[in-house]
Order: sequence, then structure tokens, then C-alpha cells
Amino acid sequence: MHAIGIDIGGTKIAGALVDEEGVIVRSERQPTNAGDPREIEDAVVAMIEALGGGEKVIGVGVAAAGFIDAAQSTVYYAPNINWRNEPFREKLEARVDLPIIIENDANAAGWAEFRFGAGRSYSDMVTLTIGTGVGGAIVANGSLFRGGFGAGAELGHMRVVPNGLTCGCGSYGCLEQYGSGRALLRIANEIADEGVIGRGLAAARERKGKLTGKEVGRLIQDGDGGALAALRRLGGSLGQACASLGAVLDPQVFVFGGGVSIAGDLLLEPIRAAYLEHLPARGYHPEAAFAIAQLVNDAGVVGAADLARIAAAGH
Repeated sequence: MHAIGIDIGGTKIAGALVDEEGVIVRSERQPTNAGDPREIEDAVVAMIEALGGGEKVIGVGVAAAGFIDAAQSTVYYAPNINWRNEPFREKLEARVDLPIIIENDANAAGWAEFRFGAGRSYSDMVTLTIGTGVGGAIVANGSLFRGGFGAGAELGHMRVVPNGLTCGCGSYGCLEQYGSGRALLRIANEIADEGVIGRGLAAARERKGKLTGKEVGRLIQDGDGGALAALRRLGGSLGQACASLGAVLDPQVFVFGGGVSIAGDLLLEPIRAAYLEHLPARGYHPEAAFAIAQLVNDAGVVGAADLARIAAAGH
């Protein structure tokens, strides 16, 4: 039976009708008015009605960036949307005659990879989504880990550098400041300032007025020495974090998604090297595999829909 997945971001709302194999049957997309919770609610209701028309739908999963309670009902806090203790499931269920769950967007994307993507051959997986920030999802023994209050697996906010760079969460030295797309851009600018490794980054900055993530990505694919050095530095931070996560969670595979993951093996190689360098008791137990996410931009809606299907079937 079909389920509907909705992925609410700071700039757009994506939705899809998804079958039991994780295949998208139809999809919708529209801009997000992040400052108006009522307008977001109206948009989600309209999208559910449009996607479900004429189909048997078992449930709806709504993924959003933010802290979601353990009951998958209330959004405690969303960084890019004007939600504070928002009872979003209650509001939607008052208008839609379907079971609804609310899920963190990184959890939903990670679940999609576990069920239908790069993690489907494993029982224990860690997903890191390397975009503007760093999102995380943990699957342990086949179950999505949410924590006691529902706000677990915020892997981007592990402290990896004591008294390090200030993070948007209010702490210092979080992985997000060293392993994200924003961090890659900062490192690339630092390398351009130093002027030691090639001229590609500095030349691109002079030509464009500033470096952009797209330009750094192009230089990485072109094999520019400075851009590759920036990617290796980023991968080193991520690999060191994976070694710490490995000591706690012992996953069989680390899966990397988000915009930076387009670098593929160029990203995985320094991550894997740093992981092995910092892994406790290396050589005395199996080592995790590393993979690039497969579902790309569809992961949020596919994962949200599948989680809604599982929840509805369990009722």
C-alpha cells in the first residue's frame, strides 16, 4: 500500500507518493514560507490531498529539520522555520483523515538509505549528511535511534575540537564547523589566502569575486591541488569523528550524503584514512565499510513515507 512522504525545508516543501519498494509514484514541490506556520500547514495539507487523490494511502510521514519529540508529534525547535513547540501532527490530523508521523529530516533520509539505498545490506549504519551543516542518522540492530526525548543523533553537534570554532548551536568546536559544506568553503578560502598549493582557488576567487561551493566542487572534479587539499582536510575531520562514533556504536557501514558527497571516492578516501588512524584497537575487530548515499534528493520523502507505513502497520 502507498504512503506519502513530505520533506519540509527552509526554502521548499517536497512531497511524494511512495510505494512499498521505495519507488516514487508521483511528486510535488513548492516554495516554503518559513516565517508563517499556518501557511506551511495549509501547503502540506494541500500537498497530501493532491498526492493521495485516487489512491489507497496508509499514512503520511512529514520530515523537517529540527528537534522532534519521542512521540513523533511535536517540533520542539526548527532552526529554519518559525516553529517552537509546534504540535504539528495534531494540527495536520485535525484536517487530514490519515495517520501522521513527524520525523527529523536527517533521520528520514538515513532510514531511506538503510531500507532502499547504500545501507540496505546492513543491520547497523551511521549516515552523515554533508551539506550546509552536518546531519546524522543512526540505525542500530535494524531500528532507527531517536534517543530518550526524540532528539538523538545530532551528530553534527558532537564536539571534536575543544574550545574550537563557534557553532550556530551555541557551542564550540562542533563537527559541523569542520566537516560541512560551509567548512569546506572556509578551508578553501584559507588555502587560497596562503597561496602555497596551486593557484586554482585564488584565481577562481579573483574571477568570481568570491569562492562558492559550486566553484570549489568544480575545482575538485578538475583535480585542482588546492581544492583537493581542502577536501582532504574536511575528510580528515569527518574520519576522526567516525572513529569516535565507531567506538561507541560499532556500525557496519558509514553512509555519506548531502551536496559534498558528489565528490565520491575523493571524499571517502581521506575519511577512511583518518578513521583507520584514529580507530581504537585497530586490527582486533572488523572495520566499518564506507559508502556514498544513493537516493540523493529523494531520500527525505522516501524515508518519511516508509516510516509512516511502518507506524501505521503497527497500530
